[in-house]
Amino acid sequence: MDIGKRISFFRNAKQYSVNRLATMAGISQSYLRDVELGKKNPTVEVLSYVCEALDISLRDFFDDSLELHLRQDPLLARIYQMSPKQRAALLQFLDCMDE
Repeated sequence: MDIGKRISFFRNAKQYSVNRLATMAGISQSYLRDVELGKKNPTVEVLSYVCEALDISLRDFFDDSLELHLRQDPLLARIYQMSPKQRAALLQFLDCMDE
């Protein structure tokens, strides 16, 4: 999958609009749309900003297994949609269940 399609996949997995992701990454909405459509290629720096906004590493961005897991596992997909604060709260809840 090309970079634009991967950005679009992870953006949709997070349930972010183009506008929201562009704002979070510090790029214009039109530029992000062009990248997603394959009309432009982002620099590594821009891609790192996009990944940061999507809460994934560059390594995970290019890892096909993460995308596959998100497609196949609804629970993992829901966890991915959570904010870091929500994931921390979920982890605390799960830790309490172990006690």
